[in-house]
Amino acid sequence: MAEEKNSKDSAAAKNGAPAKSNGAANPEAADTTAAEQQFIIERVYVKDISFEAPNSPAIFTEDWEPDTSLNLNTQVNVLGDDHYEVELHLNVTVKGKDGKTAFLVEAIQAGAFLIKGYAPDQLNHLLASYCPGQLFPYAREVISNLVSKGSFPEMHLSPINFDALYAKNLAEQQAAAEAGDSASEETQA
Repeated sequence: MAEEKNSKDSAAAKNGAPAKSNGAANPEAADTTAAEQQFIIERVYVKDISFEAPNSPAIFTEDWEPDTSLNLNTQVNVLGDDHYEVELHLNVTVKGKDGKTAFLVEAIQAGAFLIKGYAPDQLNHLLASYCPGQLFPYAREVISNLVSKGSFPEMHLSPINFDALYAKNLAEQQAAAEAGDSASEETQA
């Protein structure tokens, strides 16, 4: 029976689950790490919204061939011990075929999070990727509602892979750091 229990524990460990203690030297060590890590969404809220349709109602008489651009950014504010505010900034500009702006939507969707017990690299990933991913569906709904209320055709923003954006940003930062190190080595030689 002991072999069967150990194989279950090792299978759980392979899947990322904490292994259960089986009376080893420090049985509380495995359980305390998982118990100390906390991720709680405390609040999700709209921090700022703006909708402009500078060329209405004339824009409604033209053929609808929209040219859409999306600008996305995040900002993290430390609120206190283990409390963070993450802001997801979205700017959507839609122009008609003549280049005139049909509408402009700016939204800041924010959330307050309690994040505790994570290593710095894990914390950075949570704040820069996971939290914005949690906020995006709310921001997408806000933008869709504003566009509809402006009497424009429905707008549904495609899902965004924040993990891919995070990985790309890390790779760019690493490449820039390596390029900076190479340049400083060449100037010293």
